[in-house]
Amino acid sequence: MHRVAIIRGDGIGPEISEATVRVLGASGAKLTWVEVPMGQEGRRLFGSELPWSSLETVRRLGTALKAPLVAERCCGGVVVEAPGEVRRYPSVNNGLRRELGAYANVRPVRGFAGVSGRYQHLDLVLVREVTEDTYAGLERQPEQGRAEATKLITQEASRRIARFACEYAIRHGRRKITAVHKANVLHLTDGLFLESVRAVTAEYPSLVFQDRMVDATCYLLVRHPQDFDVLVLPNQYGDILSDLAAALVGSLGLAPGVNFGNGVAVFEAAHGAAPDIAGRGLANPVALILSGALLLEYLGEAEAAGRVRRAVAAVLAEGRFLTPDLGGRATTAELTQAICERMDSV
Repeated sequence: MHRVAIIRGDGIGPEISEATVRVLGASGAKLTWVEVPMGQEGRRLFGSELPWSSLETVRRLGTALKAPLVAERCCGGVVVEAPGEVRRYPSVNNGLRRELGAYANVRPVRGFAGVSGRYQHLDLVLVREVTEDTYAGLERQPEQGRAEATKLITQEASRRIARFACEYAIRHGRRKITAVHKANVLHLTDGLFLESVRAVTAEYPSLVFQDRMVDATCYLLVRHPQDFDVLVLPNQYGDILSDLAAALVGSLGLAPGVNFGNGVAVFEAAHGAAPDIAGRGLANPVALILSGALLLEYLGEAEAAGRVRRAVAAVLAEGRFLTPDLGGRATTAELTQAICERMDSV
């Protein structure tokens, strides 16, 4: 029996969380869910989007399934009241990752027959460094009408994410690492990132290394996606390109993800909370369900994870129960039920 924290999220979060719990339950894996309030629910119950008690629960359990949290614009930032100290972060997701020491965001992107068109065979992984870059929240407004942001890149974090990407590639039978950058313009920051990744990958002779500028990568992902296997990127580029890759296979609703740190893993959908469609039964739960499959795999439940993935692929290929983002008319509940029913036959 695995004890796993569940952060049900904001907007469509509770709907797709419930769908994922149902599907993972049908997979045969034995999971006990521990409710962890964050986001709007955390504020309602504890007066904070990131309650200290919730963070401590995730740290203790080591694994969490997280639905999207609303990324509200707030100049004061998100406050974490740690014992004896108050810390501020630019967003709830940023604060969660940094409090948990999560530095690697992994987003596998795979195509599906029936919904991904010419990209149905796409199979790549984006590995994004999530502690630095412009998303570190180092902004200031020195005068009216002028604002500045600092792009922070360090050798330590760049080498750490490069090593993570290389180890991930070897562990999952992948063969190529692509460093994504704009070092021809940002000579010092992206130059340091590229130099660091190149130095680490040189220690892994079984892997092929290449580097691509971020604008060229956007073009090549669309035109020649087979050129990529594992991409390692600074924070902002990783955020943007993972959405582009998800669009190629049909929807952000198909894009799973996970944040890894030392002794902690938080599995999440790559998309946002979509409060405009919350409660209407329109949300696509597949991204979080596939994140749940990654969670099962992480817990050593490979057989159950395989059943989840095969059931999702079969239902999508059949095309009878597609949510509106995929061009269908099915509700969240109908798609979820179809996946659960297909679990016995895959």
